[in-house]
Amino acid sequence: MNKVIIIGRLTRDPELRTTESGVSSCRFSVAVNRRFKNQSGEYDADFISCVAWRQTAEFISRYFSKGQMIALEGTLRTGSYKDKTHPDITHYTTDVYVDNAEFAGSKQESGGGSTYQTPAQSYAQSAAPATAQRPAQEQLSYGLTSEFEELLGADDVPF
Repeated sequence: MNKVIIIGRLTRDPELRTTESGVSSCRFSVAVNRRFKNQSGEYDADFISCVAWRQTAEFISRYFSKGQMIALEGTLRTGSYKDKTHPDITHYTTDVYVDNAEFAGSKQESGGGSTYQTPAQSYAQSAAPATAQRPAQEQLSYGLTSEFEELLGADDVPF
C-alpha cells in the first residue's frame, strides 16, 4: 500500500500551470515539523515536494497561499532525470502526488498576523444577517436561508 498523509505549511504560493493538452497542474512544497527536538532544543522540519493535478491543483492554487496550514493525502512517487550540463549525473526525486487537500487551520490560530477563512465560513457569516430578516418558514434546518425559488410546480414537470 502506498499512502501518504501530511499536515504542514506551504513554503511558497502554489503556481497553477496548464499542459499543452489543457490539464491543470500545481507543484509546491510543504514544511512539516518533526516530532522531536534536535540537540539544540528546536524542532527540525522536512520540506516535502508535492504535485497536484486537475481539480485538486485548481483548488489548491485558488484557496491556499504561503504560510497556510494544509492537510494532504496522496501517494509517494519517485523519479529520476539526467543533469543537462553533466549527462553522466542522474538526479533522483521523491514527490507526493496529491489526491485530496483540505484546510488544516489558519494563521490566526497558529499565531500569524492575518485571518483566513474557508469559503464555507465566509458564506455562513455573510448569510447570517439575511437569516435573521427572513421569515422562519424560509430558513433551512441548519440556520441558513434558501436562495432558490421554485421555478416549476408539481403539475409543470414534463415527465
